[in-house]
Amino acid sequence: MSKVANELNKLIITLPENEKKITLEHIESNVGISKDYNVFELRNALGNKDVLKANRIIDYFARNPNNNPMVTVIGSLYSYFASILTYHYLSDKSQSSVASALKINPFFVKDYVAAAQKYPAQKIVQIISILREYDLKSKGVGSTSASNGDLLREMVFKILH
Repeated sequence: MSKVANELNKLIITLPENEKKITLEHIESNVGISKDYNVFELRNALGNKDVLKANRIIDYFARNPNNNPMVTVIGSLYSYFASILTYHYLSDKSQSSVASALKINPFFVKDYVAAAQKYPAQKIVQIISILREYDLKSKGVGSTSASNGDLLREMVFKILH
C-alpha cells in the first residue's frame, strides 16, 4: 500500500495545475507501467496466438528486466499452460466445473476454452517442456551468454510456432 501511495503522490505532483483527473497517460509517463505490458497480457496474447502483441510485450520485458523478472514470467506461463492442460482432461467441461477445477473466476473460463482450442494437449506438453528448458537457461544451465530478453524472445517464438 505504501508503494501505491508513493506513486499516487508522484502523480499528484506532476499533474498540471488545472487538471484534477489522473489518466492512463499520466501513469504510463510518470510511473512507467502499462496495463498493456504485463504477464497477464502476455498470457492472453499467447492464449490467443497473437504473435504481434506477444512480441511487443516481450520487447517491453526485455527493456525492463527488473520489472519483469524471467523467473516470474516463466512461473506465470507455467501455471497458465498447466491449467489449459488440465482443462483438456476434464470430463465435465461446464463453466462451473471448469472454474472449480482450475480455481479461476467463472468469467475467465471462456479464455481457457479458447486457448485449449488453439493448443492441443500434445502442444501444451511441449510448451511446458519449453518453459522448463528456458527456466534452466535463465539460471545459466546449458545456455550461452544470451540475455534474459533474448531468451524470452526465443521462448515465446517456440511457444507460438
